[in-house]
Amino acid sequence: MSLFMGCHGIPLGCAHTKNMKKVTLEIPDRDERGVSPVIGVILMVAITVILAAVIASFVLGFGGSVNETVQAGADVSENGDGTATVTWISEGTASELEVSVEGVGGNVTLGQVGDSATIQYNSGTYDDDKIDDDNTITANDDGDGNEPGEVTLQVTVTGIGSEDTRTVITQEEVTLENQNNWPW
Repeated sequence: MSLFMGCHGIPLGCAHTKNMKKVTLEIPDRDERGVSPVIGVILMVAITVILAAVIASFVLGFGGSVNETVQAGADVSENGDGTATVTWISEGTASELEVSVEGVGGNVTLGQVGDSATIQYNSGTYDDDKIDDDNTITANDDGDGNEPGEVTLQVTVTGIGSEDTRTVITQEEVTLENQNNWPW
């Protein structure tokens, strides 16, 4: 071999040697290296433990301690005769509904879909507000400033679900006419 020849018999300085790349075995800088395998394993174990804890909490019932809202459908409507009616129209998740009127002590409980309660106004009586066995709530004069013979009342319908959870289904104001036929 000649002194001017490369190791493969190619003359030094010819076109073939210009395209050859220099190969080095240097260690890359710290910024260019990936995550070490130990850190990767630790991260994977941590993610697995967190997922296992979340799944276990739902399977063992810890997630079940959150209260659910009660859902049901109720209709509050004013009737042409000066009264109002509350009707349970959709069961949802409620086991019963409670109908209450602001200023009247107590409430009416509706036990199934289709049940209804009547709300009426009797002015000029000296009886206390009352709730009858036939699901009728009677409100007496409350001095609300309305013209004689009518009153505006707030009706609240509350759904009762499992474990006695309660959610207000609707709350509406109704204007009722005097059902006591006294002349004004």
